Amino acid sequence: MRVIVLLALLVVSGCQHLSNPPPVTGEIRDLRSGQVLTPRELVARLAEPSRLIVGEQHDNRDHHQLQLWLLQALGERRPQGSLLLEMLTPDQQPRIDDVRRASTIPADLPGALNWQSGWDWNLYGPIVGFVLTQPYPLLAANLDNLEVRTRYAKPPTLSGTRSNAPSVKDELLAQINDSHCGLLPTSQMPAMLAVQQQRDRRMAERLLTAPTPSLLFAGAYHARKDVGVPIHVLDLGEPDAPRVLMLAEQGSEVKPAMADYVWYTPATPAQDYCAQMRKQFGK
Repeated sequence: MRVIVLLALLVVSGCQHLSNPPPVTGEIRDLRSGQVLTPRELVARLAEPSRLIVGEQHDNRDHHQLQLWLLQALGERRPQGSLLLEMLTPDQQPRIDDVRRASTIPADLPGALNWQSGWDWNLYGPIVGFVLTQPYPLLAANLDNLEVRTRYAKPPTLSGTRSNAPSVKDELLAQINDSHCGLLPTSQMPAMLAVQQQRDRRMAERLLTAPTPSLLFAGAYHARKDVGVPIHVLDLGEPDAPRVLMLAEQGSEVKPAMADYVWYTPATPAQDYCAQMRKQFGK
């Protein structure tokens, strides 16, 4: 309860005074060297790059507490340039900007932002509320629904050798199939892959144009260095890929090809999303 109260106070006040990290147990590793890091050592390293991506498990509360703490800790070390969220779309950007210009935060903040119900506001609200009290912008990084439908119906050609590599497409197709519990018709897979990669391309484009130091919060596959946003950044001509921190539950394996750093957090009870999906598909 004390942690919840502390986070609420930080959101309301916009205070950047950093106390201790949230009481999330686990292990932090530098995947290049294998070195185990303290939270403070991690922050010192993450403060160096101009572009940073933090990968998350969307329904893991620990990950969102750590994201808020990392955002505050990085802001204490150097001015933050921008925060980008996978959870926000271009049609929401005018609403975000209006709230930032307002003298007070609206009582119904998710309503004011037209927050999408698919993203749990209880998890993302503290992050959004905090950033809207800061001097740097909060930026939408995803496609909106119309763009998704358009790309699904007629997938555009994707430029770049890295993002078109067969190994990348095969890994993403396997992930799409797994995340949909093997229920998607084979005929839909190419369009689903195109939408996934177009989301990655949009996030890369937004990251490259955002004020630096820029920070993107996105799902794990979007964040991965080997198949996600970082290879699109390189395909767009940027010489250096963003630095990547992956937040992952203990028991999973994050390899050096996927991220620069990993913070393993305690495993949470598995949700049977496939049961819900099978019911939806009538299986």
